[in-house]
Amino acid sequence: MNKKELLMLGLMPACAYAGNGRPTPNVIIILADDLGYGDVSAYGNRTISTPNIDRLARGGVTFTDGHATSATSTPSRYGLFTGLYPWRNENAKILPGDAPLLIDPGQFCLPSMFRDRGYATAAIGKWHLGLGRGKIDWNRHIAPGPSELGFDYSCVIAATVDRVPTVYVENGDVVGRDGDDPISVSYEHGFPGEPTALDHPEMMTMRWSHGHQNSIINGIPRIGFMKGGTAARWKDGEMASFLLGRALSFVERNADRTFFLYYGLHEPHVPRVPDKRFEGKSGLGPRGDVIIEADWCVGQLMDKLSELGILENTIVIFSSDNGPVLDDGYDDGARDTGSRHDPNGGLRGGKYSLFDAGTRVPFFVYWKGHIKATTCDALVSQHDLPASLADLIGARIPEGLDSRDMLRTFLGKDGKGRKDMVVEASGRLAYRYGHYALVPPYTGPEKNETGNELGVVDHYSLYDLRQNPDQRTDVSALHKGLVRKLKKRFLKEVGSHYDPGTQQETLK
Repeated sequence: MNKKELLMLGLMPACAYAGNGRPTPNVIIILADDLGYGDVSAYGNRTISTPNIDRLARGGVTFTDGHATSATSTPSRYGLFTGLYPWRNENAKILPGDAPLLIDPGQFCLPSMFRDRGYATAAIGKWHLGLGRGKIDWNRHIAPGPSELGFDYSCVIAATVDRVPTVYVENGDVVGRDGDDPISVSYEHGFPGEPTALDHPEMMTMRWSHGHQNSIINGIPRIGFMKGGTAARWKDGEMASFLLGRALSFVERNADRTFFLYYGLHEPHVPRVPDKRFEGKSGLGPRGDVIIEADWCVGQLMDKLSELGILENTIVIFSSDNGPVLDDGYDDGARDTGSRHDPNGGLRGGKYSLFDAGTRVPFFVYWKGHIKATTCDALVSQHDLPASLADLIGARIPEGLDSRDMLRTFLGKDGKGRKDMVVEASGRLAYRYGHYALVPPYTGPEKNETGNELGVVDHYSLYDLRQNPDQRTDVSALHKGLVRKLKKRFLKEVGSHYDPGTQQETLK
């Protein structure tokens, strides 16, 4: 590039243009972790106030039927980044903290699409898509990772807050690692002399209810075993401010160019440890407090965009990776708040569930000065963001993705949504068609209080969500012809991916 070209580049406006002449704004995706449809006051909740998230709703498009790509974390993020149904990849399941990178660096990925169009890109917060190639050495540079998928900058937690290693990984390197105190991680065996919840319960400041019996770090028992890395270990109550600081710094550094930011909030996933400023503020225990903390983070980011004068050139998309759960492994009192606060917002199910609250989540699209405040009942999915954002910035996506171009819908210009959608939860599949939900006859005990299973059911259940949004009334006997039609469409779409377990599938 010669001097004249460099000079012209310096004179280019921050708001670039796509090939179709449309201005290409900054794009921020804020993804909460286990936040339910009923946890946001914009949807009518009166027990927890979320004024900053509500600000996005009041000034943008509020989707009442917006969905995550799965009812659990890893597959949900996989679908968001790749535009593919996660069940198409047999490895897209909840990953341990030492899992290899799930997304092949050679396949289409949302951040690489933005980087190819000249955007600065960053991933900050919860990752949970694997790192490296397996058998990770946390004391060396870790690759492949976010950088190989198209992120110029990254500062992430490898998996979930309740899994080891409890460290931040910035641009492939553990923050604060110490060669004299090497990190060791295992999901198979403990390390001699390292306390666990089973042999040193007196060290715990938070009690486990199920599944969290391994290494105790910061008084909290985790999933998996960890040794070393003392100086690198995060402090749970400071995590929100730490990650927010990284997000604000990225925005400041790139205020004069277009950027794409994926900001993965860790709230309200367990363990729920708010900063002391938010302790007791919700009246609903730690889960309510960390939701208020997450809302504060959103407000700080929005204020920074305004302060930098780039709010009008930034699309902010807010959603959650899956539905809510109260008791997800710690006895933190969340289960006792169920009578006072409904995180599902009247929907059935929740995290891990095929019922609607498993994937129907808060979903807002905000672009100051470009989107009029409106409420939209269209069926949309986070799957559709890659195709829609490609349209926005003049990029192309490959053939064969499950992503659909819903840009006009996301910008509030029409109310057209998806005709249908396959729902995934813990490897099990169901089907949405318009306002109908078709759930196959899976059997088995409930996995948690969200009601993951149907119990003993020998037929496909059909729910009319327009008439019964709580999915308590099975109308399959009243609409046998419709059941046959939807069943045929569902099986054609999912093919061999559908495994009814002990049930023998038939089109009869």
